[in-house]
Amino acid sequence: MMLSLSPPRMPVVPLLVMLALFLTIPFSRTATAAAETYTEPLTKMEFVLIPGGTFTMGDSSGRDRWATPARSVEVKPFYMSKYETTFNNYKLFCTETKRPLPDDAGWGRGLRPVINVSWFDAVAFANWLTKKTGKSFRLPSEAEWEYAAAGGRNALYPWGNALGRSNANCRKCGSSWDGKSTATVGSFTANGYGLHDMAGNVYEWTQDAFHKNYEGAPTDGSVWKGKKKNLDRIYRGGSWFDIPQTMRIYTRCWDPASSKDNQIGFRLVMEP
Repeated sequence: MMLSLSPPRMPVVPLLVMLALFLTIPFSRTATAAAETYTEPLTKMEFVLIPGGTFTMGDSSGRDRWATPARSVEVKPFYMSKYETTFNNYKLFCTETKRPLPDDAGWGRGLRPVINVSWFDAVAFANWLTKKTGKSFRLPSEAEWEYAAAGGRNALYPWGNALGRSNANCRKCGSSWDGKSTATVGSFTANGYGLHDMAGNVYEWTQDAFHKNYEGAPTDGSVWKGKKKNLDRIYRGGSWFDIPQTMRIYTRCWDPASSKDNQIGFRLVMEP
């Protein structure tokens, strides 16, 4: 496994101060209390509408060479799964395509995130669901994933700049699962867009091919494809086993698309 490491109610204020604060917000769109949602009836997966907007993607400090140069990226609205894809969500796909259920590492299945699935498995699941429902499902682009993970904030983690305790499932994160196993999805507080476990629990496959940095990367939120011989794919978000640095929203990790691991799962996006 390859990974990259780097280091109450608002009071009334004068109009000019409010304007100045507004102009410093790095995201052009923020979450709302009543986000639009959709429940896919076949798998019972819940999706949240992520508003379009512009954000700074990558490590602005420049310390993480894999996540530089930081740049402005515009993302169109899309739906993203509220939770990581669970064994329950994945079960019907396995039944209908005559695939064995992935190994659960002895932790149980149900509402735990599906693990030991390759990038090809995740894409096959998305394609199967698209064909079954007539809606368009896929893995997120790397830009969509990072934008969604930030939840409308400009911070190291989905909840802020400090690691804190019990905000996620990772080694030394302060939860009862740390370094031991996955947790049931939704065991931790959602981010500003209503998405759970965007840091920790399991890494999540994205569509993008691996590139060593962001030189020449798209700025429209689209998938960054690679050469045909490049079968390494990006996954994001850290895992139950890894250290907190891997959960920073800009941290990039990669493996061959055929890799299966008990630290890697996925979540889907749905076209509006």
